[in-house]
Amino acid sequence: MPQTSRFTRKPTAKRRSTLALCLALLTSPAWSASNSPTITTPTAEFVYKYLLGEVAAQRGEFVLAGQLFLDLAKQTRDPLLAERATQAATIARTPQLALPSAELWSELAPDSIPAAQTATQLLIANGNLKKAIPQIQKVLANDNIRPNAFMELNSLMMRVTDKTSVLEAIQLLAKPYPKLPEARFAISQAAYFAHNEPLMVTELKEASKLRPGWEPPAQIRGQMLSEQDPQKGIAFYRDFLKTYPEADQIRLALARALLVQKNTTDAKVEFTKLLERHQNNPEMNVIVGLLALDAKEYAFADQSLEHGLQVGFKEPNKVFFNLGRSAAEQKQDTRALQWFDKITDGEQFLAGRLAAASIIARRDGVDAAITMLDNVDGLSPEQQAMVIQNQALLLNQAKRTDEAYMLLEKATQSFPESPELLYDFALNAERKGKFDIMEETLYKVIKSKPDMAPAYNALGYSYADRNIKLMEAKTLIETATKLAPEDHYIMDSLGWVYYRLGDLGHASEQLRRAYGIQQDPEIAAHLAEVLWKQGQREEAQRILEQALSANPDNELLVATAKKLKS
Repeated sequence: MPQTSRFTRKPTAKRRSTLALCLALLTSPAWSASNSPTITTPTAEFVYKYLLGEVAAQRGEFVLAGQLFLDLAKQTRDPLLAERATQAATIARTPQLALPSAELWSELAPDSIPAAQTATQLLIANGNLKKAIPQIQKVLANDNIRPNAFMELNSLMMRVTDKTSVLEAIQLLAKPYPKLPEARFAISQAAYFAHNEPLMVTELKEASKLRPGWEPPAQIRGQMLSEQDPQKGIAFYRDFLKTYPEADQIRLALARALLVQKNTTDAKVEFTKLLERHQNNPEMNVIVGLLALDAKEYAFADQSLEHGLQVGFKEPNKVFFNLGRSAAEQKQDTRALQWFDKITDGEQFLAGRLAAASIIARRDGVDAAITMLDNVDGLSPEQQAMVIQNQALLLNQAKRTDEAYMLLEKATQSFPESPELLYDFALNAERKGKFDIMEETLYKVIKSKPDMAPAYNALGYSYADRNIKLMEAKTLIETATKLAPEDHYIMDSLGWVYYRLGDLGHASEQLRRAYGIQQDPEIAAHLAEVLWKQGQREEAQRILEQALSANPDNELLVATAKKLKS
């Protein structure tokens, strides 16, 4: 597991749009020749190019295959050849070849939904929303596909940065279907992303009128009200459930909202109602169990999760992991290890081993945990790097920083292409005062993974904290901000570099934002120091005292308190 620190990167969720065609050959390395073109009188040149394309594909030379099939498709106007060109170019991850192939395929097969879907996906990925609209219209013309297609439109267009143009495009696409609730809902989503709240509310109401009791618009409406005032969102959910008591997703939303407000008593009431309706539904039991676990309602969580297993939840390893997590949080080490040991394969296997290592380190010592992890077999290189990162974390937690540094330094020779491992090594180098190594390593990370926001942030913050290269620090942190605008640690770094530059107004603004998201002790120390400099000493002292009460051993807090008193 990556080393936990103020720079740890947040995982991002990826969602696949069902409107976008998932070509069969995208998920399989095999090249299928099941659909061959039919040419009445093939020329010698055609036969030669076609066979050359097939041979190239069989050898994995998909760029060459795609180019050959595209040339043949242009000559013969055969849609199957255009389709094969698109497949080859997609496997080769060559958009400059895939896009013209898909457009030609759609042109030659005007009634083909897969062709239109593929062209749509590629056009939007290449930033050409205007040309994608006619392709989407072809898809929406199909009565069977239309409702789901509208529900996926906003996901498909998520990468388009101009949200106003997305809204205009969806309004145009929805115009022929004013009585379709999914079309109205799609407009409301686009209006939300375009910050057009009045239109969003209007379209949500229209969608609800067209399909009374439909949950998606009610969920969005509830979320919007909750952002304004959590109690308004809760009241909306309750009113909706009075009319539609079987609206399970709204009841889940209400339970979540109650948990956010620390109202576990009422949340448990909603959990119980859900389970009464879905006593033997494995998915609902697990969902409720996970929500209860997040609320630290351990007995309720364990009961729901275990019942989910009993009634046949399809991914038992996920349940084993969370039952282990529940036991670990309750300090029931033996029980936690028993659950983690049940995970013998699959996606949760390594997570289970890493979680078990934390317990073993606490119970039997760090060396026992490291030995256990050393004996885990069958790991990919990426997973092996994660194990080493976790071992270094355990050593650091035990104040064995020299060993952690040496372990990571050696690992960078074995895994020089792992940006996450290099990142952890850089942070450890900084702790040892090896700033040159830290800087050199972070620049390597940035070069190999230019979208890794924590790397920019770590380097920029290090400069700011040492009060050097402040303009470069500001540029680095601003880059991190663009990549992860809601990350409170990056907000803190930006506030700190503003402070170093003497811009106390922007500094306090950024630090207040960060502290409002997460009352982290380091953010508290920074905010208190800036407020002290601004003359707001009572507030600075109050923030420091609260933070020290919760984190009495935090070195930065203690040092800041001494500095401000001196």
